[in-house]
Amino acid sequence: MTTSPTPEAIMKLGTAFWASKTMLTAVELGLFTELAKEPLTAEQLRERTGLHPRAARDFFDALVALGMLERNSDRYANTVDTNTFLDRNKPSYVGGMLEMANARLYGFWGNLTTALKTGEPQNEIRGGQDLFAALYADPARLEGFLKAMSGVSYGAAMALAAKFPWGDYKTFVDVGAAQGVVPVVLGQKHPHLLGTGYDLAAVKPVFEAFVAQHQLSDRITFASGDFFTDAALPSTDVIVMGHILHDWDLDQKKVLLRKAHEALKPGGALVVYEALIDDDRRQNAFGLLMSLNMLIETPGGFDFTGAQCCEWMKETGFAQTRVEHLVGPDSMVVGIK
Repeated sequence: MTTSPTPEAIMKLGTAFWASKTMLTAVELGLFTELAKEPLTAEQLRERTGLHPRAARDFFDALVALGMLERNSDRYANTVDTNTFLDRNKPSYVGGMLEMANARLYGFWGNLTTALKTGEPQNEIRGGQDLFAALYADPARLEGFLKAMSGVSYGAAMALAAKFPWGDYKTFVDVGAAQGVVPVVLGQKHPHLLGTGYDLAAVKPVFEAFVAQHQLSDRITFASGDFFTDAALPSTDVIVMGHILHDWDLDQKKVLLRKAHEALKPGGALVVYEALIDDDRRQNAFGLLMSLNMLIETPGGFDFTGAQCCEWMKETGFAQTRVEHLVGPDSMVVGIK
């Protein structure tokens, strides 16, 4: 029996930005944070979020239909997931990435056609400025970016803490540590570890405040540096590079891998985690879309497969490599010195 073709999937994907923008706007408005306090009627929720009466109910009910809210009788409430991950007052909040997607990426992705035709970024650096210089020059923008990195890394950090054999090692350096969510999670889960967050100097106050908030300042410290211009990375047992390599072109990727190899103690490990593209390039749509995001955001960055990363690691001196899934679209490539 043959089935007739249907445009349903095509139309759903083509209008998927409607659903995405609805959820991103709810994050922007702090809607989930308000509902984490207590369930609210439509009118109460409208007043707290400052919305006009015309479409407020449609907006709330759209979030119900999208699985982001629950409605019991006349009151709206968070789902278990949104209550856990989209309440700004919880340490499990991952909305920083969504806030950045709403404030920056949503508009930039409107120029995807231009990016594909020119091969050039479509963000703040369209005029030739360095992306990180642009982000780090504005303290508010920097803090938003660092929180976004925490949002995108939290799940992977939890999985990394559980799946990597940390009992075999004593020290680690998180290269490109951002706000510090990876060192904090590793420090919480493994009290024997001593960790260092390595990033540009402007990150230091945000990192140290985040670590202090989690009462880990005695075991997690910050090291300022630029991993391209500095002679060496800090020496350690394990180096973590999470969502770092994909920012750079192939030559720069290999420079970072060589520097990691040189900094590791004998028997040490490099952990690279990304939304690795599956080797057949058919399944991990998020990894492929993230690579397109690198086109939008960077001059030469791109995402890659686990097999490619293993090959680069072997080229740069690592004796053993393996690939292991972490969570969602993220997997890690481990190289042993």
